[in-house]
Amino acid sequence: MDKSKNPKSDARELAVQFLYQSESEKLLHFSDSHFDQFVKHFQVAELLIAPLREMTRGTLENLVRIDAKLQEVSVNWKLSRMSVIDRSVLRLATYELLESDTPTRVVLNEAIELAKKYGAEDSGKFVNGLLDKVAHQAR
Repeated sequence: MDKSKNPKSDARELAVQFLYQSESEKLLHFSDSHFDQFVKHFQVAELLIAPLREMTRGTLENLVRIDAKLQEVSVNWKLSRMSVIDRSVLRLATYELLESDTPTRVVLNEAIELAKKYGAEDSGKFVNGLLDKVAHQAR
């Protein structure tokens, strides 16, 4: 992870990777053993474990509500048609917008950067468009 970033930013990046892995393995609920394996395998720094656990547990435990919100704001796009990485970024950011006190601008900027880094060419724009709608409704 990048030492110049805020540790929560590093935790967000790992959370997207964990959510991606969880969906790839069809494990769409939080599992302590799965989380512990992920932390061990990726040698997650001690200071990142608590925020990573909170983000991933919160996202997966609120998945039905998060997916409903995303489906509500995504015109002409079903969640199932979105790429797994875009869906993972959107789910994490929607969780933060709905459930955390993280400033909206921080959530949006970091989600867009993660989508650009891991997603397709237009992922940043796509994520920005949907999350902007979520943010306006949530806050």
